Amino acid sequence: MLLQRIITASILATLIALAVFLLPIDYFSLVLAIIALIGGWEWGNLIGINSLLKRVLFLVMMIVPMLGIHFWTQLLEVVATLLDWTEVRTYSGVLDWLAVPPVMFWLLMMIMIRNAPGGVLALQLKPRYKVFIGWFVLLATWMFLSRLRSFYGSEMTMYFLLLIWGADVAAYFVGKKYGTVKLSPEISPGKTVQGMYGALAAGALCGVILCLIYLFPIMISADFVLLSALTVLISIYGDLFFSVVKRQRGVKDSGSILPGHGGILDRIDSIIAAAPFFYAGVFLIYRSVS
Repeated sequence: MLLQRIITASILATLIALAVFLLPIDYFSLVLAIIALIGGWEWGNLIGINSLLKRVLFLVMMIVPMLGIHFWTQLLEVVATLLDWTEVRTYSGVLDWLAVPPVMFWLLMMIMIRNAPGGVLALQLKPRYKVFIGWFVLLATWMFLSRLRSFYGSEMTMYFLLLIWGADVAAYFVGKKYGTVKLSPEISPGKTVQGMYGALAAGALCGVILCLIYLFPIMISADFVLLSALTVLISIYGDLFFSVVKRQRGVKDSGSILPGHGGILDRIDSIIAAAPFFYAGVFLIYRSVS
């Protein structure tokens, strides 16, 4: 099983790196959209949507805003031309501020899971709220990973992915060797406080390495180290959030599309929570120095 996981992870990492560095932004965004839609299909299963029609409608609900966001600038241009409203073009950057709702959502989830894990597990939401949550978090992930690649480049996008992967590996090995105190035994018995500290340390170290490579000024370096550690923290609770959903459904994995790894959501749960947070942080850091 471990060998199968390593082989699958290696192949996925290679394909993702090639996509990040070689694909034009439009194609990269399309690949992300396909991954998000597969995740949406799995989400439908996790929340008990068994109807094929309802699953397809859920995917359509994701595709329509994706198209609107992707062609946002062109839509504004059409509005400016049709209505003779040239000022509308200044709204092209308003999408950046849409990072606020998902960031607030994941901060709230982190607080709730940290302080009342049993209550979160026992929480019974109506199906329409579960549909909205899946739509909301998957759309936000696609949007802000696409914008990260588009506005801050392949290197920053790859750094974000390596940050999450590195923290995940650190959490596993530190937890395996030193883990004694369970982080959230009701939700995920395998996760330990020591593993979390290992992940946070790895995140901070990644931030330091990034700053040394690019020779950032001291204040910018401090911001990136802090952002890296906080992004890792959010990612850990994103993982726990999806563990809650799977426990409520009574399943171990979100799917079986990836040999040895389960489903797409099992592989991107940390990224789903971390992507809007990291993008918002990078946006604010660059905005402060521009």
